[in-house]
Amino acid sequence: MADFNNTNIADFHGVWVFCEQRQGKLQPTVLELISEGRKLADDMGVELCGLLIGSEEEVAGMEKELGAYGADKVYVCADEKLGVYTTGGFAKVICDVVMDKKPEIMLIAATNIGRDLGPRCAARLHTGLTADCTHLDVDVEKYAAFLKEASTLPVEQIDALDRADRNLKMTRPAFGGHLMATIICPRFRPQMATVRPGVLKRGEYDEAKAAAVQVEKLNVAVSDADIQTKVLEVVKEAKELVDLTGAEVVVSVGRGISKDIDKGIALAHELADQFGGVVGGSRAAIDSGWLSADHQVGQTGKTVHPKLYVALGISGAIQHKAGMQDSECIVAVNKNDGAPIFDVADYGICGDLFKVVPMMIDAVKAVKAAK
Repeated sequence: MADFNNTNIADFHGVWVFCEQRQGKLQPTVLELISEGRKLADDMGVELCGLLIGSEEEVAGMEKELGAYGADKVYVCADEKLGVYTTGGFAKVICDVVMDKKPEIMLIAATNIGRDLGPRCAARLHTGLTADCTHLDVDVEKYAAFLKEASTLPVEQIDALDRADRNLKMTRPAFGGHLMATIICPRFRPQMATVRPGVLKRGEYDEAKAAAVQVEKLNVAVSDADIQTKVLEVVKEAKELVDLTGAEVVVSVGRGISKDIDKGIALAHELADQFGGVVGGSRAAIDSGWLSADHQVGQTGKTVHPKLYVALGISGAIQHKAGMQDSECIVAVNKNDGAPIFDVADYGICGDLFKVVPMMIDAVKAVKAAK
């Protein structure tokens, strides 16, 4: 649109979430983003809106679920040409709607699709994009509290922050996870961020909010020239991938299983099975080929916050801790009593995992048998 001026900050209002769906199913991370978007919208005193894109059949009925987790309104852009994801088609629709409605904040999950879509939309809208965020804040007091807990900045520097600053503070890891950088976009709107799946917590389902959500269907104009590509066939990979971000219990292995890799992995699987959980791994375990890449926990893998995280033979490099340190309960087993993993563990066991884990398995079995 010729009259779209992304530097007139006062024209932009509201928090939006791109609600990614695939074949009629919302991606789990969307509900995490809606829950986080609700907090940001409340801090700003504005509306939270979800943006649904797909065919009529795919998007039907999703609005209630988005409302239940916090969306005030859901914009629906339905067209048969949008039944299969294409970068050109989805980017055209998103940019047209953003130029028309002018949201102040736009959040997109850092999935494969989100990482493809976010930068293209930001480029077309001539605004900034912070990729792979792990923390978001608008309220400066909340941001200051986050810094006091998670950073090494001097307190006086944190206290000197401008309390009137309403810019979105987008925090992401940098330099391989050795630094955390907070980025703002003060001159352009919308403020855009892709957010790493699994780092934010989903709120509680609210039936009253589901019933109250407003739905607005928007007319979309998508041509073959906009899409530019044609999807001839969609082939699903037959391999079943492990769901780390959705698991309540994760048992991860690291370099400590190297003396007997097969036995170490087998013990991890047995312990995870007793808890009804899944097996993960550190980057060392993945790079060594002991587990496939979908098992990786850490800065360059999945971020998890299960109820129970068990680290077996993992030293606890900063990149790994960044992906699991927000777990509700962390149990670490390592024969090195100075391993950094013990700094974040709720329970630490210093010993040989090949001796400790069988005892853990027997203890869990005994408790289950007693019940």
